[in-house]
Amino acid sequence: MMNSISNFRTAHNIISGIGSIAQIEVETQKLKAQRAVIITDKIILQTGLVDKVSAPLKNAGVHVDIIDEVVPEPPFENIESIYEEIKKKAYDLFIGIGGGSALDVTKVLAVMPKNEGDIREYVGIDQIPNPGVNTILIPTTSGTGSEVTFNAIFTDKRDNVKKGIVSPYLLPNIAIVDPMMTLTAPPSVTAATGLDALVHAIESYTAINANELTDGIARHAVQLISKSLRQAVFNGNNIPAREDMSMGSLMAGISLANAGVGAVHALAYPLGGQFHIPHGVANALLLPYVMEYNKLSNLEKFAQIAEDMGENIDGLSLREAADRAVKAMSDLSKDIGIPSTLKDVGVKQEDLSLLAEEASKVDRLLNNNPRKLKKEEIETIYQNAFAGVK
Repeated sequence: MMNSISNFRTAHNIISGIGSIAQIEVETQKLKAQRAVIITDKIILQTGLVDKVSAPLKNAGVHVDIIDEVVPEPPFENIESIYEEIKKKAYDLFIGIGGGSALDVTKVLAVMPKNEGDIREYVGIDQIPNPGVNTILIPTTSGTGSEVTFNAIFTDKRDNVKKGIVSPYLLPNIAIVDPMMTLTAPPSVTAATGLDALVHAIESYTAINANELTDGIARHAVQLISKSLRQAVFNGNNIPAREDMSMGSLMAGISLANAGVGAVHALAYPLGGQFHIPHGVANALLLPYVMEYNKLSNLEKFAQIAEDMGENIDGLSLREAADRAVKAMSDLSKDIGIPSTLKDVGVKQEDLSLLAEEASKVDRLLNNNPRKLKKEEIETIYQNAFAGVK
């Protein structure tokens, strides 16, 4: 189903391609930045990737501080502690380098100097009153697409649930997507983030809010990721594969930001909050089971997904072709080592009802899913994912 009226938003300027990180100095000069802070994590700092950004800026006379305190699947407290450290330093540029966690933290830190109050007051849609400080976002994984979305996801330790902040003020001034910045990502990270990007593409392609513009972008993302993810996982120095993954992730992020996602993300949120399963792993694990449930809502689109993933659907009925999409996704997950059942990630049978209760509250995402779900249907999907039944 497509909306007759649509709205399209993304980062103000997207710079992509091999070697595009070299543009950091000139882009910073265009922003007239004098005091920059780089937000990242300790692992990324050790790779030397931060130096590719900080060195040219320092040479250009920009004062640069580096904060490496972002933690995986960050709670609100992580943002608050970093902000306490930097709030009096009058930075005029925030630069995020890393995976989705670092980029999401950077986006929210950049709006905090211009918006008072508890960060939890930003949760929901359009709850940030004022635009923030200039931002540049530089992904080091091909997965979240956070560099081009106006979403930021965090864990609320008060109820162990992941919560989203959604605002156009989270869009960066500049996104720099350089495949060479992803070469240090290990196979497990490449696998989980790559399938996360594929989730974004498939969910946004089949979403209620999909439109012709997002459909074309999402389909090309599916094609690029399906073609190259295995190569990127098993040979991380394969530059063409890394290039495909960077562009696929970027396009999936653009499609996600404008068409939205659905039940996969809704069901993944409590897995992250309650069991601390990484977001990409939770999404990738759940996708085949949600696809199996959703496919009857639009057999044509799911048949198209199968073809875009490289499946030969000649001579198949529409139902058979749609089934191939689920199989192709399951095969890809298995090939690159993604857990296939909830049992594999420590979930117990007795946990499923509570998970379903929490997921059923994520109305923003469930309302965009192509097939309606109540708590009972959600629990059935969890049961299938627990038992490995598609």
